[in-house]
Amino acid sequence: MSPEQTGHEAINTSYTTVHAFGGARSKKQLCYMQKDGRFPVVFQKGPGDWSPFFMDIFTTLVEIRWTVMILFFCLSYILSWLLFGLCYWLIAYVNGDTASETSHPCVENVRSFTAAFLYSMETQATIGYGFRGMTENCMVAIVVVTIQDVFSCLLDTIIIGVIVAKMASARKRAQTVGFSSFAVVNLRDRILCLSFRLADFRGNHILEGVAKAQLVRHVRKPSGYMVMQYQDLELEEREVVLPTPVTIIHRINPDSPLYRVGPEDLLEDHFEIIVTFTYTGDSTGLLHQTRTCYTPADLRWGQRFQDMLKQGKSHYRVDYSRFNESTWVPVPHLSAEQYDRAGNRDVGRAHASQLSLVKRDSATVRPYVTEEVLHQTIL
Repeated sequence: MSPEQTGHEAINTSYTTVHAFGGARSKKQLCYMQKDGRFPVVFQKGPGDWSPFFMDIFTTLVEIRWTVMILFFCLSYILSWLLFGLCYWLIAYVNGDTASETSHPCVENVRSFTAAFLYSMETQATIGYGFRGMTENCMVAIVVVTIQDVFSCLLDTIIIGVIVAKMASARKRAQTVGFSSFAVVNLRDRILCLSFRLADFRGNHILEGVAKAQLVRHVRKPSGYMVMQYQDLELEEREVVLPTPVTIIHRINPDSPLYRVGPEDLLEDHFEIIVTFTYTGDSTGLLHQTRTCYTPADLRWGQRFQDMLKQGKSHYRVDYSRFNESTWVPVPHLSAEQYDRAGNRDVGRAHASQLSLVKRDSATVRPYVTEEVLHQTIL
């Protein structure tokens, strides 16, 4: 029977990598976490409820964007100069310094608001041109200039602290540590395993770090409300060092939430695997975290990552161009539960022979291969 008669398209698996099988999802699902580690969560509060932001104003300033921070930096100084300049002008106005030159001025050569603003700026910035200066004739003016000096020290401390904290923010360092864009499912020691890669793309490597993974589902109860379910995925070698890329492995055993999930179930099931890596940088000693998520569409069944580490005479060579590349391997199209029931060795041999047949004859139709290929990679 020809491929035209069966209604399937023959695929030459010698040049393609099968990603998933079956029909594509008709509607895009809302993700609990995005690929870049952000959560699409919006908090609904009462109008004008800004108390959480002002209660922890330092953290609020650290988390705002740089453009807003620069605007806050400029306005804080300009408004303070204007405020104290207004105070000096009012003192001069009450003392009569603005009407005419007096023999006992509060501030020398301050007879207008412009002069009062310049004196305020010179005082707070400690410029001290020597043309304008405080006298001992007005106690109120002395108190105001003292308050401005103390306020200036406090404002400088806050601005410098916020800028240093933003420059040392863990988010920038986290962008140089990354996970693979997909995860693979293959056999390791005749056990189905879920694997993903982790690497540090900078020369100054990580001192130590801990990797974690959770499976997240949103479940809608019969009463109508929705709850989030979190299930931990046990990882091998959770504590890693990253001078070279590592492959994090989760064995799909009876204790795994993925034990009953097969390749066909990935087309209908909706869950997310949240993976995080918390580590300490050797340059700053600060604690950082990198995170991403894998949806069922990101799980490549029957693939393994390509080798990217080679040993030279004097050093190891890492080919980062292969960080997100995978290759095809024989894996049964069964869930881990079905695979264990059928017997690891027998199913593995039978499936390997089927895959060999597909490779030898590219025109041979296999329903689980030709139903639909969601991802193909040129090897």
